[in-house]
Amino acid sequence: MLHETLDTYIENNKRIVHHELKNQLDYLPIPNRLKESMLYSIEAGGKRLRPILLIASNEAYEGDPQKAIKTAVALEMIHTYSLIHDDLPAMDDDDVRRGKPTNHIMFDEATAILAGDALLTYSFEIISNDPLLSDKQKVQLVQKLSYASGPKGMVAGQFLDMEAENKSVTIKELEEIHDLKTGELLKYAVSAGALIGNASQSQVKDLNEFAYYLGLIFQVQDDILDVTGDQDRLGKPVGSDESNKKSTYPKLLGTHGALKQKEIYVEKAKNALKNANADHSYLMMLTDYFSERDH
Repeated sequence: MLHETLDTYIENNKRIVHHELKNQLDYLPIPNRLKESMLYSIEAGGKRLRPILLIASNEAYEGDPQKAIKTAVALEMIHTYSLIHDDLPAMDDDDVRRGKPTNHIMFDEATAILAGDALLTYSFEIISNDPLLSDKQKVQLVQKLSYASGPKGMVAGQFLDMEAENKSVTIKELEEIHDLKTGELLKYAVSAGALIGNASQSQVKDLNEFAYYLGLIFQVQDDILDVTGDQDRLGKPVGSDESNKKSTYPKLLGTHGALKQKEIYVEKAKNALKNANADHSYLMMLTDYFSERDH
C-alpha cells in the first residue's frame, strides 16, 4: 500500500539520506580541507535517485528501511565520487555541476581526486560496520558494490564512453556503454534493496532486468535533456555532449528516435517489474519519474 505521493516520498527520503550522509562525514577525524571537499560535493544536492531506488526496492519486499539506509548512503558516496572524477580536466572537463563550481574548480585537482578516492573507499567501511546487517549480507553487499563500481562495471563504462568520443557507434554499443557507466549502480541499488528485504532469487533476477532498462531510460533522458533541457533546471550547460563529441541517443537516432527508444525501454522495465511482483510499489512510479524528469 502506497501512503504518499511520489513527490512526497522522494522528498522525505532525500531528507533522510542527506541527514545520514552528513552524519557519516561530519565527525570523521580527517584533514579539514579534505573533509570540506568531500562535503562540498555531497551537499551540492542532486536527486538522490540511487539511494531512493534502493529504499524503494527494500520496501517493495516489506523490508526494514532502517536496515537499508547505510547501504543507500554508501551507494550515494560512490555516485558522488564518480561525478567528482568525471568532471576533472582529464575526463569531461566540466566547470559546473548542479549549478555550482565543480569540486576541482572550487578546491584544486589534487584535492578533488583525493576527495573522490575517500568517498569511494569509505563507502565500503560504512557497509561493513552496519550493526543492522548480518555478516552474510555485508559480504554480499560489498561484493556486489565492488563489482558494480569497479573495472567490470562503472569504471569500464566511463572508459568506453571516453573511447567512443569522435566515433560512430551502434545502438548495441551505446547500450553497453550506458549499462556499465550508469546501469550497474542502478542495478546495485535495486538488487541491494531487495537483498536486504529478503526477496527471492527469481525476484532479484527479474529486478536486475528491470534495473537494466531503468539505467537505459535514465541515460536516454539525460541525452535528450542535453539537447532540449533548460540550463537553469539542469544546473549545468546544455550541449556539452556535442561539444565533447560524445556518442548519444539523439546523435545516433535523432531526438524523435531517442524518444521512441525510451518508450521501448519503459515498457520492458515495467514488464520486468510485474514479473518480480513489484509493480504495486514506488518502483513503478519511479520508472515514469526517470523517464519524464526535466533535470
